[in-house]
Amino acid sequence: MRTLIELNMLIRKGLLSFLILTLAVCTAACGSEEESASGKSYDIYYVNNDETCIFSNAYQTETDDSRLLLIELLEQLSLKSEKMEYKAPLAEGFELLGYSWDGEKLTLDFDENYRGMDNIKEVLVRAAIVRTLSQISDVRYIAFTILNEPLMDSNNVAIGTMSADTFIDNAGDEINTYEKVNLRLYFANENGDRLVEENQRNVVYNSNISMEKLVVEKLIEGPTAAGSYPTMNPAVKLLSVTVIDRICYVNFDEAFLTQPYSVTSDVTIYSITNSLIELPNINKVQISVNGDTSLFYKESISLTDIFERNLDLVTNTASAAE
Repeated sequence: MRTLIELNMLIRKGLLSFLILTLAVCTAACGSEEESASGKSYDIYYVNNDETCIFSNAYQTETDDSRLLLIELLEQLSLKSEKMEYKAPLAEGFELLGYSWDGEKLTLDFDENYRGMDNIKEVLVRAAIVRTLSQISDVRYIAFTILNEPLMDSNNVAIGTMSADTFIDNAGDEINTYEKVNLRLYFANENGDRLVEENQRNVVYNSNISMEKLVVEKLIEGPTAAGSYPTMNPAVKLLSVTVIDRICYVNFDEAFLTQPYSVTSDVTIYSITNSLIELPNINKVQISVNGDTSLFYKESISLTDIFERNLDLVTNTASAAE
């Protein structure tokens, strides 16, 4: 974990001219539409003063080293507006303690004060940071931690990894907007030994959450059509869901291992797998419990396996509307 003290040492040792360029370009980006003829442009995202949406200012830099670019963009995210025209995401009463960078995943660690923001402001601040830093070519996923513990949402569920696509761009509208989507989900039949395809139409969802998270949450909620039956313990918590190289990694808490319904283990596993693979960006699914894949589900299915679509279990189709 690289601390801010180390970052400051880097700045003092070799980034003075680089920071002068940063500040000059920031002023130009905020006060003028002119851009430098050289370098590359990035969008720095801020929260508006009404705390209803995020917006961006173009920022020009000649830095092409990913590590140095990260430091530079973090500096920009912490610069307050002199005219109080917007809120800088990293200048809102909490402190970035440091970061770690593992492959394509960047983890930002904050102090306890991060929890002091209300829910809407926290989402906006998080969206501004993620959308800004995900422009770095070597950063594909971003995670937030508080004192090295995963950031939790208002339901005490881990936020997990994020990307720019996690936060839908609503062209200036509030980021917490709602949209409709049609979902194809798989639940159990009456006997619990086969899958029933259920088409849920006009599902209203918060545009901030990913489609894969929406699918899993709907599976936990259970079916809405006659002839379909639940496949998972309704008490289970989704800790995280991430898609990497078209494989969806789903992490539940230990309640996933407790099954209150009379359904076979195959029906539960492929209820999740088939439903997620209906999404165009997913080909396979791996399931874990508290991050552990060495377990067996109902002592019969190893969670070390990566599951693919299984339509042999599907028996018929049901439709539902929300």
